[in-house]
Amino acid sequence: MTSSSVSTYGISRRQLLKTGAVLGVGSTALGLQPAWAVSWGQSSIYAKGIEEGPELALAIRRESILVDGKEARPISINGTSPGPMIRLKEGQDAVLRVTNLLDEPTSIHWHGLILPAGQDGVPGVSFAGIEPGETFTYRFPVRQNGTYWYHSHSGLQEQLGHAGPLIIDAAERESFRYDREHVLLLTDWTYEDPMAVFRNLKTAEGYYNFQERTIADFFADVREKGFAATSEMRGMWAKMRMSSRDIADVTGSTYTYLVNGHSPGENWTALFKAGERIRLRVINGSAMSYFDVRIPGLKMTVVAADGQPVQPVPVDEFRIAVAETYDVLVAPEDDTAYTIFAEAMDRSGYARATLASREGMEAELPERRKIADRGMEAMGAHDMEAMDHSEMEGMDHSDDMEGMDHSDMDMEGMDHSKMEGMGDFGDREPGDGDDEAGMLAPGEAQPGSRYDQAGIGIDPDGRRILVYRDLKAFAPWPDRRSPGRELELRLTGNMERYMWSFDGKKFSEVTGPIHFEKDERLRLILVNETMMEHPIHLHGMWMELENGQGELIPRKHTLNVKPGERVSALITADAEGSWAFHCHLLYHMDAGMFRVVKVS
Repeated sequence: MTSSSVSTYGISRRQLLKTGAVLGVGSTALGLQPAWAVSWGQSSIYAKGIEEGPELALAIRRESILVDGKEARPISINGTSPGPMIRLKEGQDAVLRVTNLLDEPTSIHWHGLILPAGQDGVPGVSFAGIEPGETFTYRFPVRQNGTYWYHSHSGLQEQLGHAGPLIIDAAERESFRYDREHVLLLTDWTYEDPMAVFRNLKTAEGYYNFQERTIADFFADVREKGFAATSEMRGMWAKMRMSSRDIADVTGSTYTYLVNGHSPGENWTALFKAGERIRLRVINGSAMSYFDVRIPGLKMTVVAADGQPVQPVPVDEFRIAVAETYDVLVAPEDDTAYTIFAEAMDRSGYARATLASREGMEAELPERRKIADRGMEAMGAHDMEAMDHSEMEGMDHSDDMEGMDHSDMDMEGMDHSKMEGMGDFGDREPGDGDDEAGMLAPGEAQPGSRYDQAGIGIDPDGRRILVYRDLKAFAPWPDRRSPGRELELRLTGNMERYMWSFDGKKFSEVTGPIHFEKDERLRLILVNETMMEHPIHLHGMWMELENGQGELIPRKHTLNVKPGERVSALITADAEGSWAFHCHLLYHMDAGMFRVVKVS
C-alpha cells in the first residue's frame, strides 16, 4: 500500500472520509485538512471517497453494489462505483498503480490530460491494456490543473460504472476565489447488459424511444402550423424512415440518471453555509446522455470549461455534452435548499441533487419540459423552405435503406448553398477564405457554425443559456501561428443500421491513421452530416475552438457538434505518438466513429 492510502491509525483515508460522509461531516471537521486545501478554497468530501496523489493504488473489480436501491453488478474502483475522486496537484509526478481484478482486460484513460502517449490508456493505440491479474503503473508529469475525469477505454466497461472524477489543484492561485467546492459526476446507469443495449440499437435504432409523436401531436401541429406544412414535415420524416424525436439513442426507458452514483430519489446533498461562494465541478461521465443543468433560484457563473479557465459567464442554465466538464460558482445567501437539476436532453428523465445548508433539507423540483422535435436544421437547414425539394430524388428511399447512409449526405439531391444559416459549407475547400493564406483568420467562426445556439429543446425565454460563443480564454494561447493547412472530416452514419463513422468509413474499414506532422499548426474542421449531436474528443492535444473570440478562443478536449453544423478548431500537434480520436457517445464509438491520429 502507498502512504496516501493508509493513515497512522491503520484505517484508510477513503474509509474515514466515507464514514464522515454518512455522518454529514466534512474532512476538515474530521481533522483531515488535505494538502490541496488552501486559503482561497477547500473541498467538501466527494460521495465515493478520495484518493490523493501523487502516488496511489487503484483496484478494479466487478462486485455487487446497490444502485438506486436495487442489486447491481457494476465495475468498481477501490470498492465504489462510480470510482473515487483522484486528487493530484499541478507540478507533481503522478504514479498510479492500477490492478485488474476482473476476468477480462481493462484500462484507464485520463480524460483531458496532456501526457506521454504511452500513459494515455487506450488499448491497441497507446498501450496493450491491463490483463486480468496484472498491475500496470501509469507514470506522468502533471502539468495542468482543473476538472477532468477518468474512465475505461476497454469495450463497453464505461457503461458499467468504470469512471470517476479527476481533480488537479493549481500550483498557484486561480483567477477566482471560493470557500467550498463539490464535484458533481453525472452518469447514466442501466441494469441491462451493455452488449444487450448495443444489440437492441443494431436491431432497431429507435428501440429505446418511447416518446414518438401521436395523433394528438399531429392535430396540435395542424393548429399551430397549418395542415399543409404539418403534412409536408411528417411526409419528409416518413420518407427518410426517421423520427423527428430521435434526440437520444438510449433513454430514460432503460437509464437511471445519477449524480455521484445517487438516483433522484436518493437525493444526494451537497452542504454549504449561507454567504459562502461554492465551486461546483460538473462532469458528464455518462455513456450516452446529454444534460441541461440548472439550479432554480441561483445564478451560476461559468469559470472553466474542460478544465481550462474562461472569463466569467453568468448563466441560468448550461448544456453539458458527454465527456465535457464545466466549473461554475454559486453564492447562496439564504439558509435554505436548492435543487441541482440535470435534465436529459430528450426529457426522458433527470439526475437530481440538493445544495443545502444542512442535511435532510429538500427543494421543489422544477417543472419538467416536453421533448422537442428536430426541425430541418438536423439536415443542415433551419426550416423546410431551406431545402430544394425538387432535387430530393438524389436520396434513395429504397427498402434496403442504402440511401439513408449518412456517409452520402453531401448528396447531389441536397443543395447546401440554399441551406439557411449554413453559409458556403457545402462547397468550401481548403484554400477558400479571407486571409492571405487563403483561409479564415485564426479564431474566426466558420460558416455553418451555430455557436450562438445551445441546441435542440432549449428556449432561452428570458433566461441566460450558456452557448459556445460565450467561452473566452483569459489570455491568448502561446502558439499564435496561422494554420498551415486545413483538415476536414465528416461525421457520418447510418441510423437505420446503427453504423457510425468518419468520412463514411467505420474504424474497421480504414487503412491507416490520420497523420499530423510534429509541431505543425493545423485547422481541424468537423462537418456533422448526421441527425444526432456528436461530442468529438481528441486525446493528447488541445483543440482551440474557433468560436469568434479572436485571440481569446478557448481550449477544449471535447467539442460538441450539432446536427448539420460545421465546427472548427486550431491544433498544435506537439504530442508525438498515436492518439485516439472519436465520438464520445460510447455506442457510436463502438459502432465505428473512431480514428487514430499519429503525430510524427
